[in-house]
Amino acid sequence: MKSLTITLLALASVLPARAAGTRPPNVIILLVDDLGYHDLGFQGSTEVKSPNIDKLAAGGVIFTDAHVSASVCSPSRAGLITGRYQQRFGHEANSPPTGLGMSTTETTMGNAFQKIGYKTAAIGKWHLGNDDARYPTRRGFDEFWGLREGHRSYFYKPKADDRPGSLKAIEHNGKPLKFKGYLTDWLGDTAVDFIADNKEKPFFLYLSFTAPHEPIEAKPEDLEILKTTNQYHAMIYAVDRAVGKLVAKLEADGLMENTIIWFLSDNGGINQAASNIPLAGKKGTLFEGGMRVPFVLHWQGRVPAGKRESRTVSSLDILPTSLLAAGGKLPTDRPLDGVNLLPFLTGKNTAAPHPAFFWRRTNIAASREGPWKLIRVRDLGEALYNLDDDLGEKHNLVKSNPEKAATLRKALETWETQLIPPLWEEGARWDKWRKDYHQALFEGRQPPAE
Repeated sequence: MKSLTITLLALASVLPARAAGTRPPNVIILLVDDLGYHDLGFQGSTEVKSPNIDKLAAGGVIFTDAHVSASVCSPSRAGLITGRYQQRFGHEANSPPTGLGMSTTETTMGNAFQKIGYKTAAIGKWHLGNDDARYPTRRGFDEFWGLREGHRSYFYKPKADDRPGSLKAIEHNGKPLKFKGYLTDWLGDTAVDFIADNKEKPFFLYLSFTAPHEPIEAKPEDLEILKTTNQYHAMIYAVDRAVGKLVAKLEADGLMENTIIWFLSDNGGINQAASNIPLAGKKGTLFEGGMRVPFVLHWQGRVPAGKRESRTVSSLDILPTSLLAAGGKLPTDRPLDGVNLLPFLTGKNTAAPHPAFFWRRTNIAASREGPWKLIRVRDLGEALYNLDDDLGEKHNLVKSNPEKAATLRKALETWETQLIPPLWEEGARWDKWRKDYHQALFEGRQPPAE
């Protein structure tokens, strides 16, 4: 633990220097929900229209081997917002029940940026605990516009999602709010308004879209513009429009060169229209299609434009990279699992940012070292893949490479000694589905439907 903290602090010394008296950079996280790995233009799709996101990616670094810390929404977000494996504080399962969620003892990105004088805002999906103790304004955010729960309709529905007391209702700092129009547009416009109101001082903005998570509800006008009946593609197009408005606002206010922008999905796609090719699996699984995601870092003039970075990185890296770039200090009272990526991107460090990665969600777990990946399923067994040779995870090598499997198994078990048990479970139904799904792919069969 101590060596990890020392390493992280040492990396701060190789950050690009900021001139004395200059304003620290704004930081924006653009997080989308359940996006397929392939479902953007810069990811290779010819069907999805995403010109604004593609332009953002072209002006920054595209990470081709980037992962989130969980293959489902809530634990993935807990890892991102703390820079720590969420299993360290029991946030392992999805959809925390009332009274549970992200530990209130954890330091969030909001807390860290507030501490160094930033204005902070969370806009959109929270899903880190729906009780008041875990409300965004008590977890480091000065402002919150969004919903406590994980998903809702994209239109205002006073007799359903927006009924009094609903955890899916849109709120502003705890008070119900009637939004107009299409939710994705409204979230984007709210983010633009936040930038307008805070352009004179550094800000941290966590813009967490609900799209393209279910329900699959597109804006009728977008279907007409795209001349399609594919609502999932139209939902992504709406996200792209919101990103375009946000970038245009930054450019108009002269903030683009001094703003760090991250773009990623919280996990892989699951909708029938979503495409995770060339990856196996989907949201909820520990195959690459579950947690390898589109991932972009844009910082104009500070990171290489148009670079495709193949070294393995993680959403856990967002906190240390952003905080150190802003002149903050990393916490020393607990281990962080992310690293500062800037030295790796500027050529000052040519090593791999991470020697290993780990995942666990109740009855499934995985370990990654270099190209090798081991997946373990409780009451089933293991599978071993070489991702350099077999990105689609079609060939289980566990029998032909027992020594490599043993190495990854030991690393996984050592990592697990640092964790606490899950604070809640998801139930026998989901444990069985995960087991059956992984077993089918281990054996080269068609997996079961959800």
